[in-house]
Amino acid sequence: MISQITPSLYLSGVEALNQSALARRGITLIVNACSEYPCPEYHGVECISVPVEDRPHAPLDLHFDSVAERIHQNHTGSSLVYCSAGRSRSPSLIMAYLMRFEGVSLLQAHQRVLCARPFIRPNAGFWRQLLQYERKLTNTNSIRMVATSQGVLPEATQVTQNSSFCLNV
Repeated sequence: MISQITPSLYLSGVEALNQSALARRGITLIVNACSEYPCPEYHGVECISVPVEDRPHAPLDLHFDSVAERIHQNHTGSSLVYCSAGRSRSPSLIMAYLMRFEGVSLLQAHQRVLCARPFIRPNAGFWRQLLQYERKLTNTNSIRMVATSQGVLPEATQVTQNSSFCLNV
């Protein structure tokens, strides 16, 4: 399953990679956010590799700016960011992109990605890195991490009038 985040930005797990699915969406840039799979080779599609493991101490944040800039500079077509399952690394990179180039808060970026792909679940280390990135970009944080019965999850620090929420009914 390939999830559409913006008109030209997609998110998936490795299972969704096939040339016809990419061609239908006009994808010309792939970001491979996993160390366990090589970049696929498709004619007319550039692939950049972010060889990071899905572990809390893996330095995904070292790639936030470079991946966001490359996606932003892709004017030839759409971009796809994928990792093994499309649940942790790739959504984290997309949230960093949304904060940097769409000017949204981490809370808004998370809501947007969650609406498009309801089963995302960045690991605790990636959340920590995203919080640091949001603070670097805006000098504030829109969420905090709280312990729940389902593990450590993000919670809004302030709910504003223009906050939108995705309800999976």
